[in-house]
Amino acid sequence: MRELALHSKRVIIGQQMLEATVFVSNGKITNVVNGFPENYNGSVTDVGDKIIMPGIIDPHVHINEPGRTEWEGFDTATKAAIAGGVTTLIDMPLNSYPVTTNAKAFDEKVMASKNKLHTNCGFWGGIIPGNADEVEPLIARGVFGFKAFLTHSGIDEFPNVTEDDLRLVMPIIAKHNLPLLLHCELCTFQPEKNLNDNRSYKNYLSSRPKKWEDDAIALMIKLCKEYNCRVHIVHLSSANSIEPIAHAKQKGLPLTVETGQHYLFFNAEEIADGATQY
Repeated sequence: MRELALHSKRVIIGQQMLEATVFVSNGKITNVVNGFPENYNGSVTDVGDKIIMPGIIDPHVHINEPGRTEWEGFDTATKAAIAGGVTTLIDMPLNSYPVTTNAKAFDEKVMASKNKLHTNCGFWGGIIPGNADEVEPLIARGVFGFKAFLTHSGIDEFPNVTEDDLRLVMPIIAKHNLPLLLHCELCTFQPEKNLNDNRSYKNYLSSRPKKWEDDAIALMIKLCKEYNCRVHIVHLSSANSIEPIAHAKQKGLPLTVETGQHYLFFNAEEIADGATQY
């Protein structure tokens, strides 16, 4: 593969934006030089003011193939990603069918991706009740870590785990220094549904009380400390849990957290009513 040289007035390097030339050989960046390269015998593609930057990594993607490819699939998902500058996707173990909770299902997913990838693609394994024996076979196949739900996932073949289930798998995951990703909600009752106003955001918030999330996060902080297992809390929404998470991190626990913009929608009326969680 021939060497490629790309020049731009706006190349993002670390925290800076510089005029620079990026050299690529055999699909890898081999050098970055300031300005336009002197005494270079090859051709340089000048993209002017267009930005050259590192590709974005999206580690929380549900590609859904195999099994629910009509929802999304490797071809369309990775084409859309690369068009937006996302060069690496890490696929969740659901909502594909079969779910990626054992080695056989993982092999099926990899086969389903053949000749359909337009970006780099990695995979999370899944933790469900009773699959502790599948953790190391999945690790051997190269999963980046594991995802579990503490409430119903919305997919019947991916049921939620209990504390007892987590106590079986966390020592194994910790031994391999991989992260365990948790959807944190401990549901203690079935919320009443207001059928007269099913588009009310206030009603939706009351149907998923913050206590469910706060209790689940408290559990994961406790287990993280007990097993020294890397724990990552996905899409945090309860502000109540920020302080306990910060305190756990200050104590050196291997705990990380993300939030998501889809949790941050509210309007002035809801703020006035005290309905928003944020």
